[in-house]
Amino acid sequence: MESPLVLALHGEAIATLMRTPGHDIELAAGWLVVESGVRAATDIVTLRECREDDTDRVHITLAGDVRPPRPRAFVTSAACGVCSADVLDLSLQSWGCAPPAGWSIPGAVLAGLPDAMRLHQRAFDRSGGVHAATLASGDGLLGPVREDVGRHNAVDKIVGRALLDGLLPATDRLLVVSGRVSFEIVQKAVAAGVAGIVAVSAPSSLAVDMAREHGLLLAGMTRGGGYNLYAGAELVG
Repeated sequence: MESPLVLALHGEAIATLMRTPGHDIELAAGWLVVESGVRAATDIVTLRECREDDTDRVHITLAGDVRPPRPRAFVTSAACGVCSADVLDLSLQSWGCAPPAGWSIPGAVLAGLPDAMRLHQRAFDRSGGVHAATLASGDGLLGPVREDVGRHNAVDKIVGRALLDGLLPATDRLLVVSGRVSFEIVQKAVAAGVAGIVAVSAPSSLAVDMAREHGLLLAGMTRGGGYNLYAGAELVG
């Protein structure tokens, strides 16, 4: 299922996201991590979901000293996140944090992360047409798994969950995604402060460049017990 979600800041609509309904508060929180100066749950005064004018909405109030998101006059589709040239500078999103000293993940554990996540993809079992994302520790323990028709929305949902739980920056965790890795997935990983990304499919060349620039582990084509490492090989034990 795909339907619009309107995000309103201090009463004014700032964005419309096409998403799979469910976990809308997490989606809004994760979106704010990338699109604004939100870095902790305390930066958000209120997140309130409601139904207005036959449309789902999340009303947002930010703390007074938090950089607000820039309003977007277009609908963000499920096929594309922000998709604009003004997001190529990640300096505002970066925490400047590295994984804890000595942190690594065994190759066999890394290789098994997508299969472990797949066991929790109930919406995919029903439809075959949604993406998933989760955060995983270096010993392979998964956090909550979120699904959405848009792969970037699935990531925003789990980043938002981590924000609300006080887990950001997630420097000792990997972002696991069910699809390919585009630039915007790397952008969201940088905003969450994770150690790296593990994907079922391949990354784009720009995603690889940005992962290397920000010191992220990037593993793609992770399936059947194998994977390709595009960045951060020193973090795989």
